This record gives sequence, C-alpha cells and structure tokens, in this order.
Amino acid sequence: MPNMQKLLQLVVENKDKGPKQLRAEQTADRGAIWLYDVIDPWWGVSAESIAKALDGFDGKPVDLYINSPGGDVFEGRAMQTRLKAYSGEITAHIDGIAASAATTVALGAGQRVIAEGAFFMVHNSWTFSFGNKAEMRKTAELLEQIDNAIGADYAAASGESRDVITGWMDDETWFDAATAVEKGFASSVFTGDDDQAASNRATWNLSAYSNVPQALIAPPPKQEHDRAHMQRYVDMLNVIG
Repeated sequence: MPNMQKLLQLVVENKDKGPKQLRAEQTADRGAIWLYDVIDPWWGVSAESIAKALDGFDGKPVDLYINSPGGDVFEGRAMQTRLKAYSGEITAHIDGIAASAATTVALGAGQRVIAEGAFFMVHNSWTFSFGNKAEMRKTAELLEQIDNAIGADYAAASGESRDVITGWMDDETWFDAATAVEKGFASSVFTGDDDQAASNRATWNLSAYSNVPQALIAPPPKQEHDRAHMQRYVDMLNVIG
C-alpha cells in the first residue's frame, strides 16, 4: 500500500488486533489499566476511557500496563494530562511495545518499568491532510509544534539536549529495555516473563514504521479488505482540489 498515509496504515492494520474496550480493574488497594490497543477515539482506546477509569480509582495507586503501537498524538497527550493530574501514584509497565503516541502516555506515569524484550520508540509526528499549498504549510507548522512539545517531554525524561532528541525523532529510534533505562525513558527492567513480552510485541503490525528492529518484524496477517477500502478513500482524497 505505497500511497496510504502512514497514520491511516497504522490504524487500519492494527484496529482488529487488540481488545475493543479498555480493561480496568481494581482491588481494595490498587487500580489497574491495560492499554493494549491503538490510541484512537474511534478505532482503539480513547483518552476519555482512561479518564473514567482513573476517576473510579479514588486516588489508589495505579498500575498502567502498556502494549501499543501508538496512534493519535492528541489522544495520547490528553491521556498523559489525566495521568499527571491523578492524585495517586501511577506506575507504567511497558509490557511489549510503547511506540509513538504510547510513549507520551508512558511519560505521564511517575515510574516506568519496561519488560526485558520490550521496546520504546520515538519519532516525528504524522498526519494526513489535503488542501492547497498554504494549508499544507500550516499543517507542516502544526507538526513542528507537536514535535517540539513531544521533544520537550523526551528531553525532560532523558536529560539529553534537544539536538540529540531531534536526531532520535528524525531517525525513528527504537530503544530496547536496557537502553530505555539508560536514556531515562524507563526506571527499571522487569525480567519475569520474557516469553510474554515476546508474545505481546508480536501482536502488532508495524509495517507503517521505517526502522523496526529485527525482533519485531513478524507482523500478523494483513487485513486485505480494510487495506483496499482505505486505499480507495486515500486515492479519492488525492484527486480533490
């Protein structure tokens, strides 16, 4: 699907891979949320669902389990905002992949634990758009502003200069567990279940990305009908104007 915009490709190829509803549970002492899906208000997990789950925990400590290929940057930012505003302690557990917008969510937690064999990926933001040249320039300016905001989060977590962060984002950089801890994106590595981490990360079709590590290159079968349908939609947009 060479002409499909990458954000659409990511969503379409993964929208049926994970659960359709956010899973949230609690005991007398703790709450737990599983963000095992695309981040998107229509095709995956929404910021509203995260907010409602947190509201039900009444300040208890929360474990946020993440295995997500990313998605909508604004939904990810809204999730991060709700996590930071929560009155209790939140620990993010990166169980397979925290890519793209999912990294923004992870950075909303006070502590971050990454499973051995899991990955944390940063890159420049994507969008899809159509219009005249002036509108395209405005879109590019918006993307630059978004990248600056995301980059500020990465710099705060890692302590690296913005030039280094920009290079990582330009290159679409995947950090394994040990490197994620070294760079400040995670606080510790969980080594309890390597097989489960491998199973989690294999859930996603990551072909929309450019520099996927070899360990992640076995995607699930493509959804050919969805791909063809979305390609027709994108082709239609390409001829407008």
